[in-house]
Amino acid sequence: MIEVNLWQWGLVIASSMVLFLLSPWAKNTNQFFKAVQKKKEPSTFILMGSLIISWIFAKSITNATNLGLDYGIVGGVAYAGYYVSFAVAGVVIYKMRLHGKYTSIHHFLRSKFGKGAVAVFSILIAIRLFNEVWSNTMVIGTYFGDMGTSPYYWSILVFTALTLAYVLKGGMSSSIFTDVIQMGLFAILLLVILGAIFSADTNFSSKTVIISGIWSFDMGLNLLFAAVLQSFSYPFHDPVLTDRGFLSSPKITLKSFLWASILGALCIILFSFVGVYAQSQGMQGQAAVEVGKAFGIVILLGINFIMITSAASTLDSTFSSFSKLLAIDLKFGNSLKFGRWSMALIAALGTIPVFLNAEILSATTISGTMVIGLTPIFLFWKDKAPKISFHLSVFCGILFGFLLIFSWFPQRLIFTTGKYADLLWINFWGILSCITLYFIPKWIKR
Repeated sequence: MIEVNLWQWGLVIASSMVLFLLSPWAKNTNQFFKAVQKKKEPSTFILMGSLIISWIFAKSITNATNLGLDYGIVGGVAYAGYYVSFAVAGVVIYKMRLHGKYTSIHHFLRSKFGKGAVAVFSILIAIRLFNEVWSNTMVIGTYFGDMGTSPYYWSILVFTALTLAYVLKGGMSSSIFTDVIQMGLFAILLLVILGAIFSADTNFSSKTVIISGIWSFDMGLNLLFAAVLQSFSYPFHDPVLTDRGFLSSPKITLKSFLWASILGALCIILFSFVGVYAQSQGMQGQAAVEVGKAFGIVILLGINFIMITSAASTLDSTFSSFSKLLAIDLKFGNSLKFGRWSMALIAALGTIPVFLNAEILSATTISGTMVIGLTPIFLFWKDKAPKISFHLSVFCGILFGFLLIFSWFPQRLIFTTGKYADLLWINFWGILSCITLYFIPKWIKR
């Protein structure tokens, strides 16, 4: 175990040092906040890769493998449902830029709903970014020690500090540049791990994967439909995703987002095969960790390295997006010094929940419900709704989020059984309520 930990520490430190040395140094705010390098915008391939790896975070891989263990292939497909978000965001942002001439999400909200809407929205996405820090670093910690132990906490602190170090150099430029490297490493290691599990057991085949789950609501479909419903609002409260929607031309952006939707979902489904393999072997616990241990130090380190690269990608994107939020979107201080200090701030604040033993999956499901009020705001962005419509819809979504947290939703309105049934139906009724409230002021005005 000591030998494994030494190798893991070596991977974390070595990968971080390489990324630090390779990351570009931002000399102006355009490079730091908008990833403009030599007056060139990111290409379709670079933007697509950046989108995918910034969303295939450590917690996503952990959730995908664990859902594969619990529900078979259905669990992987269910979690991949969240990648509909890319297609939704890509189409909406494309139309907003082409027909509305908006330069950012905040520009759209400020123009249509005023400063009050911008303030509320900024709080929502700040919470999202805050959650991204701890929910990903906690996954890294579990590979170094049990939750609550010294190795667990120290690995999180060191990993966060090393990631912060290289993104401080170039901001968004560092984030986009390193995403390409991290995506390449992820793809190679994923293929190696899949090759290992399919060759290890002759009884484990593609047929085993296909028949591994039951396509029923209580065996994963609740989560699938909930994920698809949340995809109409979820992407818009994630600046890691939406910031990338304004870096390249509208045409390049649309192609990048659509390809990212397909390939990102495929990556998640493929990684859930690790959980399906664990299920076929009767393993219990955290699927990725158990499979890694079963295959020995090489595969375990491969899985660890995937977690490291994906978590680092998400963290550096989170730091750069938070910096842009304060400096550019909210206009608190458009300078390199302010941008770098704001990164250090979110790194420190986002690490606090690690010591409170927060639940990893809740960072996705609960926050996704809290923002369902954004659904009509962005789906009907061209509609001339009054300012009050924004607030009615957003706070209605937050209300349904609290109903989910405290289990206050009426059971008679939940029409399926099994885990995530409450998540599905609270989102269904919540979105319906948000859309209705969004249009009521307009109907009254008429």
